[in-house]
Amino acid sequence: MSDIPSNKPYLIRALHQWCTDFGFTPFMAVFVDSSVEVPMEFVKKNEIVLNLSLEACHQLNLDNDWISFQARFGGVPRKIMVPVSHVLAIYARENGQGMSFPFDASQADKLKDVSPENAEKPKASRPSLTIVK
Repeated sequence: MSDIPSNKPYLIRALHQWCTDFGFTPFMAVFVDSSVEVPMEFVKKNEIVLNLSLEACHQLNLDNDWISFQARFGGVPRKIMVPVSHVLAIYARENGQGMSFPFDASQADKLKDVSPENAEKPKASRPSLTIVK
């Protein structure tokens, strides 16, 4: 049964879409360790809660392995990289409806074996301008 891929990234995308469709603010709770790239000054007890609304984050990418986006923290733009295995919950801020996920330490250990520099992270495309006449 271990050959079956996880349904977690699909559930995360579905709940994000549900929140967005109904005007709720999607929040995501994340377990933070060395494989997570977030502003450490906002981490409390190895956890951080991130606002995934379309207004708060730019270039949101909800992949099967990684969640990445850019957001401002205290007015400073930051790049956020979260392995899907580290997502603890996704829910609507307004009513708390959503889903929590058990944290699988074995998945986290697998990520520790792969250095963050060599990990297969999503590739951010550079913005470009084109002249339209």
